[in-house]
Amino acid sequence: MNIPNIVAEQKAFFASQQTKDIEFRKKTLQKLLKEVLKREKDILKALHNDFKKSEFEGVMTETGIVVAELKKAIKKIKKWSKPKRVFPALLNFPSSAKIYKEPFGTTLIIAPWNYPYQLGFSPLIGAIAAGNTVVLKPSELTPHTSAICKEIIATVFNPNHVTVVEGGVSVSQELLTQRWDYIFFTGSVPVGKIVAEAAAKHLTPVTLELGGKNPCIVDETANIKLAAKRLVWGKCINAGQTCIAPDYWLVHEKVKEKLVDAFNIELNKAYGNNPKNSDDYPRIVNSKNFDRLAKMLTNEKILVGGETDREERYIAPTLIDEPDLNSEVMKGEIFGPISPILSYSSVEEIDNIINQYEKPLALYVFSTDKKFAKNIIQKHSFGGGTINDTTVHFANESLPFGGVGESGIGAYHGKQTFDTFSHNKGVVKRYNWLDITTRYAPYNGKLKKLRTLLKLA
Repeated sequence: MNIPNIVAEQKAFFASQQTKDIEFRKKTLQKLLKEVLKREKDILKALHNDFKKSEFEGVMTETGIVVAELKKAIKKIKKWSKPKRVFPALLNFPSSAKIYKEPFGTTLIIAPWNYPYQLGFSPLIGAIAAGNTVVLKPSELTPHTSAICKEIIATVFNPNHVTVVEGGVSVSQELLTQRWDYIFFTGSVPVGKIVAEAAAKHLTPVTLELGGKNPCIVDETANIKLAAKRLVWGKCINAGQTCIAPDYWLVHEKVKEKLVDAFNIELNKAYGNNPKNSDDYPRIVNSKNFDRLAKMLTNEKILVGGETDREERYIAPTLIDEPDLNSEVMKGEIFGPISPILSYSSVEEIDNIINQYEKPLALYVFSTDKKFAKNIIQKHSFGGGTINDTTVHFANESLPFGGVGESGIGAYHGKQTFDTFSHNKGVVKRYNWLDITTRYAPYNGKLKKLRTLLKLA
């Protein structure tokens, strides 16, 4: 595979102006929608082969989201693409002003392995709707899903418009040596820094969807039974391999024991006495990540779970009691079905622990005390979050999804994805029926008029 040739051909295709035609974009998205609906069973089978992911979870977290994004883009593309009129500046009187949405050009999307279909296709939809060409690099860690994505894209698109490039680290490295007009990366913080460094060489704009150590605070006023139910759901989806999953819990000491008991009950309701035998509980993506997670359980006090099976890449939903902040499980993002529980008695303790880490991608608060929840949300910086639930802010396409600081740069979802892949080109149109001479030299005696105009502007 000759990557420089692929990039050159895509640049030539973009230069042909074909992708700038709104009807062309819309028809292409309609064709994509038809194909992904036709191939949904194949996509779900691939996800099961990579993760043992249930059909319900596959639809809820992958195929359903992509279909919704496609339908929204098809419906709204004309509106999103329409130049937006803004108020002209008084200093330019008489004039009009508009913002034009312009595609960046040839873009690179590097998708992660945890939601390999949805997190590859969602940004792809926005990039196509905005008029770009795309090279999509799926993760090599999910080969079944990667293969079906490649088949779908090859069926729908001219390869000079959109193409899939498969491969491992060496392929990603070669892709990053090319000159792109935009790079969209979803993955880990360390790799995100590599992507940002590569992009900086050409001053290429980037969106980095990364991760972080997401805190979940449960205070003494919380509805404990409901909190436990929602924590089981939010932590066990994709076996915890979710960038916005609650990473560690900060639980008021008065309700800690009650929450642990409730979690155990709700876990049993969801997955039975042994989650390993449940058709609804996924597996860890590969042995390397299994070993990384299993190491976190060493020498820790297990309150719930703790069972592992390397051959099946199975790790039970697990609660760890009061781990040391320097322990393996508290060093960085867990990205698995393990939840450390730390008790607190004061707000200061919450702040001290959260502030030890970089700004997270998500933060969650379970509380019926509105003042307490509002204080936590406003005090701490994070990408996005939810009060009295977990991860569900991701489902609202009207909300921007993205990180802050080390958890990411930029945001997307719905119209925001279209905007992410669009350059806002500002244009002023001057009229000829009047030409105020104040701005022209010579300036002698005009300063007072200028100051008056500036005050009015």
